[in-house]
Amino acid sequence: MCYIFAKGVKTLNSENSSKEEGKCMKKLLLLGTFFVLLISAVVNFALDVGVVLPTNAEPRWVQDETRFRDALKNTKYSVEILFSQGLPAKERENVEALIAKGIKVLIICPHDAVAAAAAAEAAKKAGVYVISYDRLIMGTDAVDYYVTFDSVEVGRAMGRYLVQNVKAGTKNNPLYLYAGALSDNNSFLFFQGAWEILQPKIADGTFRIINSSEAEKVKNKKDLTRDEMAKIIGQVTTNWDFNVAKRKAEDDLTRAKAADKGTVYILAPNDGTARAIADAFRADKDVKAYYITGQDAEKASVQYIIDGKQSMTVFKDVRLLVKDAINAAQLLIEGKKPTTTATYDNGKKKVPAIQSQIQTVTKDNVKKILIDSGYYSEKDFKW
Repeated sequence: MCYIFAKGVKTLNSENSSKEEGKCMKKLLLLGTFFVLLISAVVNFALDVGVVLPTNAEPRWVQDETRFRDALKNTKYSVEILFSQGLPAKERENVEALIAKGIKVLIICPHDAVAAAAAAEAAKKAGVYVISYDRLIMGTDAVDYYVTFDSVEVGRAMGRYLVQNVKAGTKNNPLYLYAGALSDNNSFLFFQGAWEILQPKIADGTFRIINSSEAEKVKNKKDLTRDEMAKIIGQVTTNWDFNVAKRKAEDDLTRAKAADKGTVYILAPNDGTARAIADAFRADKDVKAYYITGQDAEKASVQYIIDGKQSMTVFKDVRLLVKDAINAAQLLIEGKKPTTTATYDNGKKKVPAIQSQIQTVTKDNVKKILIDSGYYSEKDFKW
C-alpha cells in the first residue's frame, strides 16, 4: 500500500520517502493499466446481436437456433440466443437482458405479434436496430426490417396442393379448415393465401366446408377483410399447439356425419398441427383417405410424408432465412442498408421486407429437395 503520513506521525527520512513514493507511483500506474484493460475487455465482450425465439418446445425453433449458430461460426460478431417459452413477459425480459449486454441488433420472432411491440420499442429506445424474424411484430413503428418467407405464397402453395389433388369433375368434397394462432399475423397471411386458391373451388361446389360456419358465410367472397378472417381463424385455430389441434380435429370428426368423411381435404397450418390432425383423421374408420397440408419440413413430418401419413409440407429453408437475417444485421452494424424486396403493413408502418424462397415437398421429391440439398441426411429417416 501507499502511505500518506500526517502531522504528528513518524515520517521516513527523505531518501526512504523518495523510494516509497516511487514504489507508490508504480503501483498506481499498474492499477490504472488494470482498469483500462478491464474496461476494454467489457467493451470487447459486449454482444453484437441478440436473437429471441418463441420457444424451444417446438422442433422448428430448435432448428432455427442451430442454423443461427452455424451461420455465425465464421463471423467476427458475437451473438446470444434466448427462448421466450411462449410467454410475452419472458420475451420482454429476454429483450431487456440483451439490451443490458449492449446489443446493436435485435432479431426477434414474436410469440404474440401485438404484445411484442413493447419489447421492440424498448430496443429502439436503446438505439438498437430491430429485425422482426419470420413473424411480423404488429402495431409499432419500432421495427426496422422484416426477414420472412413469403407467407401469403406459403398459403397459396397449401391451397394449390389441395386443389390439384381433387378428382376432376367431382363435387362436395369435404374440406376441413385449420389455422394458426390469432395472435400471430402469419396465421392471417397463410390463411389469406390458401383462401385465394381454395375459394373459387368452394364457390363452384368442388369443396364443401365442414367445420367453419364463419367460412361458410363468406364462401362466395374471394378477398376477405381482416375481421372476416379473424372470425374464421377464431373458429378453427390450433394456437400452433399439437394437443389443441388433435382435440379440435377429434371434436370436428365427432360432430361430422359419415357423408362429411370418406376422402377428405385438410388445410393444416404447419407440420406440428398437421401430424396431430392426421393422427385424428387416420383413427376415424369412416375416413377412407385424406390429403393434408403442412409447412416447415420438420423431421417428424418428413418421416410422416415418407410413410404416407402426411401429404405435403412447404419447405422454408431456414438456412436462407437465417442467412438473410444475419446479413441484414451485419450491414446495419456496419452502417449500411439491407436490400429489400417488399413491404408488409403492420398497422403502424409499412415494414421493409427481405423474402426467402419456398418449395413444396411431397413423397415424390422429398429426397431431391431435402436430402440432395444437404438440408437433412438420408440416415435421419426410415425409407
